[in-house]
Amino acid sequence: MSIFHSLNTTSSALTTQRLRMDVISSNMANVDTTRGRMVDGEWEPYRRKTVTLQSKGGQFSDMLQLAVGKSKQSSVGSGVRVSRINEDRETPFKSVYDPEHPDANEEGYVQMPNVDPLREMVNLMSATRSYEANVTVFNANKSMLMKALEIGK
Repeated sequence: MSIFHSLNTTSSALTTQRLRMDVISSNMANVDTTRGRMVDGEWEPYRRKTVTLQSKGGQFSDMLQLAVGKSKQSSVGSGVRVSRINEDRETPFKSVYDPEHPDANEEGYVQMPNVDPLREMVNLMSATRSYEANVTVFNANKSMLMKALEIGK
């Protein structure tokens, strides 16, 4: 294990939380986008996107083997990564009555994106807090490494 292992682990968390904030920002920016993409010759509203995170290391059993000393695998507990960015296909689009809208159907309803601004703000606050916590961890690690270097003086 390298002296910079903890910094690399924390920086992977910072990177993933930053991407998560970017995806949430994209959702918020497209909250009124009725023409997200073309599907079968018709426009479909923007679909909310979510981020799926995954550990870079192995399973719990791998970490247990490393702790017991039966494994020399150094990639265990190496941080986090984004495994995929998904479209929310389960939440239905919202129907809003607006007969003047160019995308309104025959009854005057417009299909709006499945983005809930309140949910997105809660997710953004969660990602921001996680990012801030990881910055604090990064600075604490950096401070400990600096103190360790001062011991050698």
